Amino acid sequence: MRLNELRDNPNARKTRTRVGRGIGSGKGKTAGRGHKGQKSRSGVAIKGFEGGQMPIHMRLPKRGFNNFTRKEFAELTLGNLQNAIKKGLIDISKPITEKEINEAGIVKKSKDGIKLLNKGEIQEKIEISLSKATKSCVKIIEGLGGKIEVLEQPKVKRVRKKNVLPIEKKEIKAETESPSQDSKKIKNKEVAESSTQETADK
Repeated sequence: MRLNELRDNPNARKTRTRVGRGIGSGKGKTAGRGHKGQKSRSGVAIKGFEGGQMPIHMRLPKRGFNNFTRKEFAELTLGNLQNAIKKGLIDISKPITEKEINEAGIVKKSKDGIKLLNKGEIQEKIEISLSKATKSCVKIIEGLGGKIEVLEQPKVKRVRKKNVLPIEKKEIKAETESPSQDSKKIKNKEVAESSTQETADK
């Protein structure tokens, strides 16, 4: 075998159909597009066009959305973890990390990390650190005397309350409102006094 004898496998590379290269090729003149009509012209895209009526992709109802910030975690069950320990794929004498789990081939894809799920049983005392774990898994592992470190902390939800001002703002608002109320009372007194004087004069 020499360099000049290297060849692809048969039919490994399919040659591109060259259209418009003479009638003898079978794809000349109209190049397989047929005669005239809208589809024979260039710059035409009528996929999904239904003659002007509302197309199917617009008639159907839409629901939900695709969250572009979502994270994809690989799933690891307690049962699979116990089987891996029995087979000797994981050494429990030292802390178990996601890197060791991936190298052992227990988890295939871990794009954003690994999540431990409570399915199956675990009997070994282990020390493990993962991106996520269910509360029941944490309870089981700590109950056996082991340690579990959850790397990703859950987000704290913001509590939004309507018409609730901080204490400082409330005090400022009360201060601004109090002089106006006093002025209103004074005006009311003056009006009442003037009315009594007018009645007395009469």
